[in-house]
Amino acid sequence: MSKLSVRDKKVIWHPFTQEKTAGTVIAAKKAEGCYIYDEDGKAYLDLISSWWVNLHGHAHPEIARSIYEQAMKLEHVIFAGFTHEPAVALCEELAELLPPSLNRFFFSDNGSTAVEVALKMSYQYWCNQGQGDRKIFLSFEGGYHGDTFGAMSVGHTSKFHDAFKPLFFDVLSIPYPDTWEEDLDVEVKEQRALSSLDKYLDEKGKEIAALILEPLVQGASGMRMCRSSFINQVILRVRAKGILVIFDEVMTGFGRTGTNFALEQIDSKPDFLCLSKGITGGFLPLALTVTTENIYSAFLHDEWKYAFAHGHSYTANPIACAAAVTSLKLLKKTNLDAINNAHKLGMSYLKERLPNIKHTRIIGTISAFEVDLAQKLKPKFLASGLLIRPLGNTIYLLPPYCITAGELNSAYEKMGSIFN
Repeated sequence: MSKLSVRDKKVIWHPFTQEKTAGTVIAAKKAEGCYIYDEDGKAYLDLISSWWVNLHGHAHPEIARSIYEQAMKLEHVIFAGFTHEPAVALCEELAELLPPSLNRFFFSDNGSTAVEVALKMSYQYWCNQGQGDRKIFLSFEGGYHGDTFGAMSVGHTSKFHDAFKPLFFDVLSIPYPDTWEEDLDVEVKEQRALSSLDKYLDEKGKEIAALILEPLVQGASGMRMCRSSFINQVILRVRAKGILVIFDEVMTGFGRTGTNFALEQIDSKPDFLCLSKGITGGFLPLALTVTTENIYSAFLHDEWKYAFAHGHSYTANPIACAAAVTSLKLLKKTNLDAINNAHKLGMSYLKERLPNIKHTRIIGTISAFEVDLAQKLKPKFLASGLLIRPLGNTIYLLPPYCITAGELNSAYEKMGSIFN
């Protein structure tokens, strides 16, 4: 254990970690491109984009330069009563990629708060319409939406938040028809989910404020994927009851599913879109909740009580916004097909050599599969210079976009050797 790691153990409480049984903490010294280097100079290929935030590679010089230049001009300003060029520029850049209906942008600072904002806005929207009885939410089993109380409530079946269940508000959970390559039961699972939804809508339709979902991929529950045709059917049903729709694209946004946003692969567009993680290319915390003119207008009134009274000290931080503008410009020039193709080749390689892997699935820049005792493989991955963090028995790859086909192929070959 390095000197820095020893010092860390004395002062740091790490996230999603059982501190008593946790193994050695790796002291990161620097990072560049797809690699993180520890204090001894060992390189780790970052195959999970450091918790899914790093889009273009570590320490990308163009984003770093934009941060420096912005910091020399305006580091921060209260965002109530003020605005600034980086925030406006970011929203204008995003508007070019989003459906015209999503044209009002509310800033926060992480994925949980982006979701919290959408939940609060959707409930208050109904209150401002004189329909305060709409206070139940719909979500999917296994969905994870963050760690604030509203986000935990709609993600109550994810198993991450069981200690806090007595404090959650009412949420109805729909079975999630996760699917994979050669899944013969997908239609049966989808029909079961739709039947459950229909029952809720018949019994509680007029009391439901909004449906929240991670479109196409449930991230934290194991990169569980569903078909866009299923989501289309779900949205048609809830729209018929006047229920609002929230897309949590905190993870799936910014190219992860092969399109700029997963919503591009779905016919109906949401009332709210939650964005964070990759928005600044992995440099700084930032989040947005994007909504429609209809939602925005419901908060306009002469009386203060109709306003949306929510905010954070670092809302729309100019340095973070400048990083996000540069990251978006880089995204527009990125070819995501190369990663998708490399995943397909790598998965074929594993399937030919390892009959014990199952439920293989790929969408865009994400690949995943199941293997027994996946958690025990994490130290072996690190020893081989691969940063892979299994989710239960799910092993997944979600790399930065600067990764080469050769680097991905090498990673799949190393995994094949480890599994053997």
